[in-house]
Amino acid sequence: MKIERHTVATITYELRMSDHTEDQVLVEIVTEEDPMLFLVGESGLPEKFEELLMGKQPGDTFAFSISPEDGYGEYDPEAKELFPLEAFRIDGKIDEDLLQIGTILPLTNDEGDMISARVEQVTDSGVLLDFNHPLAGKTMHFTGKVIHVRQATRAEIEHGHVHGPGGVIH
Repeated sequence: MKIERHTVATITYELRMSDHTEDQVLVEIVTEEDPMLFLVGESGLPEKFEELLMGKQPGDTFAFSISPEDGYGEYDPEAKELFPLEAFRIDGKIDEDLLQIGTILPLTNDEGDMISARVEQVTDSGVLLDFNHPLAGKTMHFTGKVIHVRQATRAEIEHGHVHGPGGVIH
């Protein structure tokens, strides 16, 4: 079976990243012992990632790069906002562990959508949050192998994610 929309793909890969100023840096290795499974067309991964895997089948290898434009966008220095420290007080107390530099905070925007922000700076009066995706501005370089492909179940398609081992268990 080939990778196509509404199949579950199991892959291994190495991810290297670079930006305009640096050489490729290895940032992640996904092995056969703990492979990546995703529901094609519903994964939330960059469309270009899935597009470049379409038609591949078990045993096929791949090597491709995804530019920031086709990945998580360019880094936007304006996508930062300073929040008063008081906004992080819960039950009269500020959670110091939560406000560590680099911590990714799950937030909800004005429309009720889930978003994430990275703590960039903490002062006595405020917290500077960076709303850029952690991979914004980075070119992603993948090399890997397709391990398994299967048809997604109706429940997986309805729920928008893989079920069972390596996926969500309901």
